[in-house]
Amino acid sequence: MNRINQLFSSNKKNLLSIYFCAGTPTLDGTANVIRTLEKQGVNMIEIGIPFSDPMADGIVIQNAATQALRNGMSLKLLFEQLRDIRQDVKIPLILMGYLNPIMQFGFENFCQKCVECGIDGVIIPDLPFRDYQEQYRIIAERYNIKVIMLITPETSEERVKEIDAHTDGFIYMVSSAATTGAQQDFDGQKKAYFKKIEDMHLSNPLMVGFGISNKATFEAACEHASGAIIGSRFVALLEEEKNPEKAIIRLKEALK
Repeated sequence: MNRINQLFSSNKKNLLSIYFCAGTPTLDGTANVIRTLEKQGVNMIEIGIPFSDPMADGIVIQNAATQALRNGMSLKLLFEQLRDIRQDVKIPLILMGYLNPIMQFGFENFCQKCVECGIDGVIIPDLPFRDYQEQYRIIAERYNIKVIMLITPETSEERVKEIDAHTDGFIYMVSSAATTGAQQDFDGQKKAYFKKIEDMHLSNPLMVGFGISNKATFEAACEHASGAIIGSRFVALLEEEKNPEKAIIRLKEALK
């Protein structure tokens, strides 16, 4: 069974998934960040593939991607760095990146490399669902790579149901139509959106992302989903500390 499916079949609640950008804060530190996050009890990790035009991301992750590219990070190098990661890391690992670098690498080649490194799934924010269905799904399924789709408050119920019926892993519930970035709290409108999706009783588990940075936002997300995804806040802490252990300890303190 794919590790993503294994995680959610455990029926654990308050799952914590952490995003960071490969190649930051140092070019060679990617594997160390992953191992540190697992040791600190993180349930799942999203490894960002740096890209020059990350349209869904706010300034914190944009800056991290720019720094990673300046450091020399590439998709080819990332796969080399992850080659031995499964010797000791057991939790689900997801690559998150934009379609352009993946297309240039070749989607089937990309999936093949994911399998070689033990990557469980991918999140491609700018991959249209129709294109996924028509061009990419058959290849991803051949390699047992879960393609995680995003939904937003603007996504129709019909489209949510369609995504649920044709994907397998979890659904990434974006908290708002804005770009990534930390928020202090979620308003009633966002919480009503979380509850509406929860009440649809979808087949796939839900994870909430975008804007989660503290106890209030983490608890609001977990109330209506299996857990939450934290990116910008951890990326900012990692930049401040230059040390993944100190960064994740500070983040976990903020969630208490």
